[in-house]
Amino acid sequence: MADNVARVRVRGRSGGGAAGPGARPVWSRDFGLFFVARAVARLGDTMLPVALAAGLLQHGYGAGAVGLAMAATAGAFAALVVFGGVLADRFSTRKLMIWADVVRLGTQAVTAALFLADRVVLWEICAIGVVNGVASAVFQPGVAGMIPRLASDIQGANGAIRIAESSAQLAGPAVAGVLVGLASAGGVFAAHAATYAVSALCLLLLRLPPPKPGSHAAGRGARAFRADLAEGWREFRARTWLWGVIAVWCLYMIAVFGPTVPLVATEVVREHGPGTYGLVNSALGAGTIVGGLLALRLRPRRMLRAGAIALSGFAGFPATVGLGLDVPAMAAGAAVAGAGMSFWGVMWATSVQTQVQPAVLNRIHAYDVAGSLAMLPVGQALAGPAAAALGADRVLLVAGAMSFVVVVALLAVPAIRGLVRVDAHGRAARACASPSRPPRRS
Repeated sequence: MADNVARVRVRGRSGGGAAGPGARPVWSRDFGLFFVARAVARLGDTMLPVALAAGLLQHGYGAGAVGLAMAATAGAFAALVVFGGVLADRFSTRKLMIWADVVRLGTQAVTAALFLADRVVLWEICAIGVVNGVASAVFQPGVAGMIPRLASDIQGANGAIRIAESSAQLAGPAVAGVLVGLASAGGVFAAHAATYAVSALCLLLLRLPPPKPGSHAAGRGARAFRADLAEGWREFRARTWLWGVIAVWCLYMIAVFGPTVPLVATEVVREHGPGTYGLVNSALGAGTIVGGLLALRLRPRRMLRAGAIALSGFAGFPATVGLGLDVPAMAAGAAVAGAGMSFWGVMWATSVQTQVQPAVLNRIHAYDVAGSLAMLPVGQALAGPAAAALGADRVLLVAGAMSFVVVVALLAVPAIRGLVRVDAHGRAARACASPSRPPRRS
């Protein structure tokens, strides 16, 4: 896999890439470290649903408890990630990300100890989830700003990172299922903690270009903090394609993704066991690898339109489980879903990173993430009550149908379907022409 990524080079305009004489290749020592950090962290994150579903079910809790535990992390993250974006534009992004990994290393180690000691109380698991969400809110905004600093071909870099994360998603649930079967959910949480240690070490070893003189804004005070927050919001709402996608994504989180994750985990674990859920989720990971590889090769002129069409494939994940199909059919549906979601993710991330000036990129990304995930905890928290009232299978079938509604809504907005790609050289030209302040340290 790494050899394939290593051969990716920055293409000229004719290839749709981020061209330019002397442009850096995607693959380098520092990008390799970031690649490993993201892959290993994703490995742990994809183990978490298996651990929560299996561990909480073993201790007498149901689908509602699994949804609440996931919602605790997602809610804290969505509420605070905007502030994390301002911090990322004011301080060293890398240091913030390292400290966030250290905090999550500690919280997951505590969770492992609770499960291994057979002392599992739902409110404690939710409280730990809140702390994890806060740490993630500090970590995530820096991810978008890091990629343009490490590679000139931004779409190629996003595709490579997507492949790294997808490869981890392929292995993570299967590894978690084996660990649950051989040891316990506590062992999975211990392994999850170790992934944050590896991520922090890789980020520590990164060599990034020094910030420009005067770009460090650490001592500007609370008033400047609020001004930065307001500036990020102005930049965000000035782009119809950006807030239009986020508005539609709120519906997606409530009606599709939010209920799908806990209900699929609970239903598959309950009917077929954690090993089968690991297999199905690994199929999802295999599909996302395919989507990432396609994103490395295809350079559509209207990226969001192509991504939205691909996103319709996600319907296969909840629908096959809701229909009660056999394991191969569920795995196939998950694979198609993963490919569609992955391709959309690369198109979306590249659009944000190339259409937005570096000076406000971390804050824009934070508003993007906050808006994208604002309704995720609502969807997760409502999954249990909806399943109790209607049946989990019906809720999952509705989620599959709503996947198509979301795609239609995205394509109905002219600013979204008509957005034309901007490559790195075009982005640099726009940044030079922009009257906004020089980029700060990110």
